[in-house]
Amino acid sequence: MQKKPSTPSRYHILLLLVISSFYGVQSSYGQNNASKKEWVSLFNGKDISDWFVKIQHHETGENFGNTFRVEDGIIKVRYDQYDQFNEQFGHLYFKQPFAYYHLKFEYRFTGEWRKDAPEYTILNSGVMFHSQDPRTMPKEQDWPISIEMQLLGGLADGKPRPTGNMCSPGTHVVYNGKLDTRHCIDSRSKTYTGDQWVKGELIVLGDSLVTHIINGDTVLQYSQPQIGGPVVNRFDPAQKQDGKLLKQGFIALQSEGQPVDFRNIEILNLQGCMDPKSKNYKNYYIKNDESKCRQ
Repeated sequence: MQKKPSTPSRYHILLLLVISSFYGVQSSYGQNNASKKEWVSLFNGKDISDWFVKIQHHETGENFGNTFRVEDGIIKVRYDQYDQFNEQFGHLYFKQPFAYYHLKFEYRFTGEWRKDAPEYTILNSGVMFHSQDPRTMPKEQDWPISIEMQLLGGLADGKPRPTGNMCSPGTHVVYNGKLDTRHCIDSRSKTYTGDQWVKGELIVLGDSLVTHIINGDTVLQYSQPQIGGPVVNRFDPAQKQDGKLLKQGFIALQSEGQPVDFRNIEILNLQGCMDPKSKNYKNYYIKNDESKCRQ
């Protein structure tokens, strides 16, 4: 039996406002005090040995067509070895899940979009997070059950096209205090055109607050990411427990028909020992983990 998606109580809304305010202070104070060595690079600049590939129509681990490759210290998403796109939507997953963290990355759109891919994929990519383990995905599943920070580029029509949006394959979020079942929610970002590098950031606090940042500007916030809704097909039913809050998951880079580059992918863990007397106390931690404390 499917569970009813969670809706926020007044208590939860108030709690999220407090967390948001608190985290704003912590972000400006604590994270600025985090040394460079405390930020961990997810990408070594040489290869994708720390990542898993999952492409629709292929088994987990098969990097069909060398879709994800490393050149010049950049993760490149390319389709030059494809005879046809054939809805071979793909994702590149870092090897371990995360719960509370601050993620930074840079991306740029480049090259020619595959004309046999769906039209909506023009200058379109994304970073998935709180994703299911790719090893739980059947061969024919199209999208992972996850939340997506959608990345878009401006089109030649001159119309606004924000980036850093939220999309939700098989999921829902709480937005403006209400359960929002739309597949995508636009951010307040500017439109970025051409092949310029754009800086993206995600601040994810477990199953509570999520913040999207583009080029230093906060462009979107929402909360309570949870399983529910459509836009994911041919999944294992055991993996789609509607109404279940997503507390953690995998991070993945998207491939859906548009060449795109990623670089400078770094993460700061926000979960650890919050006892000031501990040797490994950090003032930017948001989630306490007593097991990490060392006296």
